[in-house]
Amino acid sequence: VEKKGRTLQVTAFTEEQEALVVKSWSSMKKNAGELGLKFFLKIFEIAPSAKNLFSFLKDSDVPLEQNPKLKPHAVTVFVMTCESAVQLRKVGKASVKESSLIHLGATHFKYGVVDEHFEVTKYALLEIIKEAVPEMWSPEMKNAWGEAYDQLVAAIKKEMKP
Repeated sequence: VEKKGRTLQVTAFTEEQEALVVKSWSSMKKNAGELGLKFFLKIFEIAPSAKNLFSFLKDSDVPLEQNPKLKPHAVTVFVMTCESAVQLRKVGKASVKESSLIHLGATHFKYGVVDEHFEVTKYALLEIIKEAVPEMWSPEMKNAWGEAYDQLVAAIKKEMKP
């Protein structure tokens, strides 16, 4: 069901999934800085060419983890993704401000982000969450985070135009 042509209704995100996401994010939040950086380092480990999508990494000789712009960016993305996941059921859609969503869509379009990039990012996100909360990790939790991520990506992709 669509409202105003932008809103992606969430049908597949259950109360149980919400509880798993909320519980794990509560535990991870205090380490968001470190986890955000690990998340991006994992992306570049899986797909080194992804560095070319970031203007501030392309011509940098500095080791990734020392790049002054990477950590702030990584933390922003990680926190936004997790906060959106936590609010998915309550809001009924991937909750990022509409202006941010339009900006995210345009930016991802401009830099040539494709489905494979979103897949690598999803895999990296799930790996980092699994490392961060091993005692909570389960197939159900993996599915919950996967579903939340997919909803956010679907919302971004809808805005991927020049």
